[in-house]
Amino acid sequence: MHIHILGICGTFMGGLAALAKESGHRVTGCDAGVYPPMSEQLTSLGIELVEGYGLEQLALNPDLFVVGNVVSRSRDSQGQPKYPLIEAILDQGLPYISGPQWLGEHLLHNPQNPYHVLAVAGTHGKTTTSSMLAWILEHAGLEPGFLIGGVPLNFKTSARLGRGAKTQGSTSSSRPLFVIEADEYDSAFFDKRSKFVHYRPRTAVLNNLEFDHADIFDSLADIQRQFHHLLRTVPSNGRVIYNAREASLAQVLQMGCWSEREGFGASLDAHNDAQADTNWSARGPANSFDVLMGQRVLGHLTWQLSGEHNQMNALAAIAAANHVGVSVAQSIEALSRFNNVKRRMELIGEVSLKGAPQGVRVYDDFAHHPTAIKTTLEGLRHQLDHAPKNGPHKPRILCVFEPRSNTMKLGSMSSLLPDSLGQSDLSFCLTKGLDWDAKDALSPLGDKAYCAPSVPDLVNLVMEHVQAGDHIVCMSNGGFGGIHHLLLDALKKA
Repeated sequence: MHIHILGICGTFMGGLAALAKESGHRVTGCDAGVYPPMSEQLTSLGIELVEGYGLEQLALNPDLFVVGNVVSRSRDSQGQPKYPLIEAILDQGLPYISGPQWLGEHLLHNPQNPYHVLAVAGTHGKTTTSSMLAWILEHAGLEPGFLIGGVPLNFKTSARLGRGAKTQGSTSSSRPLFVIEADEYDSAFFDKRSKFVHYRPRTAVLNNLEFDHADIFDSLADIQRQFHHLLRTVPSNGRVIYNAREASLAQVLQMGCWSEREGFGASLDAHNDAQADTNWSARGPANSFDVLMGQRVLGHLTWQLSGEHNQMNALAAIAAANHVGVSVAQSIEALSRFNNVKRRMELIGEVSLKGAPQGVRVYDDFAHHPTAIKTTLEGLRHQLDHAPKNGPHKPRILCVFEPRSNTMKLGSMSSLLPDSLGQSDLSFCLTKGLDWDAKDALSPLGDKAYCAPSVPDLVNLVMEHVQAGDHIVCMSNGGFGGIHHLLLDALKKA
C-alpha cells in the first residue's frame, strides 16, 4: 500500500518508515522542520518528504495516513489549526491509524510472517538494552529485526526487518525475532494507550519504572497501570524479565502476571540474601563482573562500558536472549564486543589547552531525567577514580545540561536535580524555555552551579571555569544548539 506518515522525522516514526519501505510499501511523509540526519536517511531510502502539514498533501491520495504523536488538534493564537492536514483527514473521513498500531498490525503480527517480539520497556535504559539485545542475537546468528530509538554503533542503523532466522530457544515459538524499544508514551492524540501495548511481546523486559512524562501522566500509578496493560498482552508461554530491585515494578507484577517470570539485578555483593525469585545477578565492578543464575557463576564479562546501570542493562539483555535460546557464553562474547549507542557518553573530541599536558574531553549524552543524569555521572566518576593517574590533580567532571524534555520543562522534577548532579564538580544549566527558577532549584549546590539563558552564554561560562584534564559532559535529549562543537572550538582558541 501507499502510506503517508505525519511526523516522519521523529526517531520512532522514521524507523517505522524505513521498515515499511523495506517491506515493499510506498512511503511518503511530512514533518515540520525536515532536517538531517533523519531527512538524509529517509531520502536515501527513496522516501519523499514534504515540509509542514499543508492540505496539498491530500493530493498524494495514499491508502492510509499513519499519524505520529507529535500531531495534535491544537490551534494557534488566531484559532487556526496547527496541523491542517489532520483536520482535513478527519473532516473527509479518510483512513488513518497511529504509528504503533500500524507497526503491530502490519509488521510485527502480520499473519503471513509474525515475529517473536522482544520488547524492552522502562523509564531508563531502553535504547541501550535494546541495542545490547539486538547485538547479542545478531552475534548468535539469528539476524533479528529491530526498531531502536537511537543508532546502535554495532549496526549503524536504527531499524531493519532482519532475515527471519528461526529461534531454537525454549519457547514454543519458531518465529523470526524482532527487538523493539517499548515506550510508555502515548500512541497518538486519538490513541492514548502507551505505544508498547500494540507490540504484544513474547519476551518482555521491564528495566525500571519511575515517574516521567508529566505532560501526559498525573502520577506513578498512572504509568504502572500502563505497564500492567503490557503484562496483560504477554502469553502464558511468554516470559516477563523484570528488575527485582524496583518496588514500583513489584507492584505492577502484584496486579497480575500470567506468564513465566525471571528477575534480575540483586547484586550478591550488596545482598547476601538475594531474593528467592531473582534468578540473574552480577558480582564484581560494572566493567568486569561475573554473571550468575542463582548461586551458579555462568560466565565473566569484561567490556568497554561502565556504571551500575549498564551492568543492569547487560543482565536484562542476557536474560532476554536466554529466553530465545542464546547461551550466556554467547551473550557474554557478544557484549565484550558491544560498542554502545550514539549519544551515550559519546566522546565528541579532546582538546589540549596551551601549555597543559592534559586535554579537555567533551562528551555527548542523551540523559535528561534526574535518575539518568545521576547514574551516568556516577558511572563516569567511578571510571575516572579507577583509571591510571594522569597528572597531579583528581579529574573534574563539568556537567552542562539542558532541561528539554516535557517533564523537565514543567519543573516537576527540578527538586531532584541537586542530588542527581552530586558527582559533578561544576554544573551549568541552560534556562531558556523554562517556567521554573533553575537558579533557585540548584541553590543547594552553592557555587558549584551556574545558569545561563542561551547556549553562547553557557559556553562562555564553561570557558571561564574549565581547566586542563576536565571532562565536560553535555546532556540533552535534543541538539542542544550544537554546544559540543562550540565548546571544542572555544577550547581550541583558549
